[in-house]
Amino acid sequence: MGSTPQARRGDTRQRIQDVAMELFAEQGYEKTSLREIAERLDVTKAALYYHFKTKEDILISLFQDLARPLDELLDWGRQQPRTLETKQELVRRYSVALQSALPLFRFMQQNQAAMSHLRPGETLKDRMIAMTNLLRDPDATLPDQVRSLSALFVMHTAIFAMQHIEADPEDKRKAVLEVALDLLAQAHPGEGVGDAPDAS
Repeated sequence: MGSTPQARRGDTRQRIQDVAMELFAEQGYEKTSLREIAERLDVTKAALYYHFKTKEDILISLFQDLARPLDELLDWGRQQPRTLETKQELVRRYSVALQSALPLFRFMQQNQAAMSHLRPGETLKDRMIAMTNLLRDPDATLPDQVRSLSALFVMHTAIFAMQHIEADPEDKRKAVLEVALDLLAQAHPGEGVGDAPDAS
């Protein structure tokens, strides 16, 4: 049985996103045109317009794909007790979601000027604030609040800081996760969870 029309459209949408990200990485967001994206895909501009009218539409779709699992994670976190164990599980799940979104975060780093006036940047910022609110205990000491916040930000900064370190990507992810989990544990000195943090 052949693919459904929806499946074929989904495949095309994914191809457009992938090719757009390649070109954004190669020459920057501002210097990439829809015509170049269409040429790289070997389709007409009209075929591209069927899925996306502008470059920003492509970018918004990428951020929406990233935001979906993050929104699900935030919803899950809001329903859990505010324990160290919950916070460490949030960070474990976030680590996995972040790994799949690496190309998009690299795009954000390389195109900071463009991101400053694009809508997707604001929505992602709101979600980051929501995640930090789930990790941070407002009654904790200021150093412990900083440790909790740093658990999240260390995963973001490590994406770029470790780009040139020769190691298996999964080993790098686990090493960063181990540090993030350790920071959370230090921020909750009276709240052990029995075993040592599991960076997996």
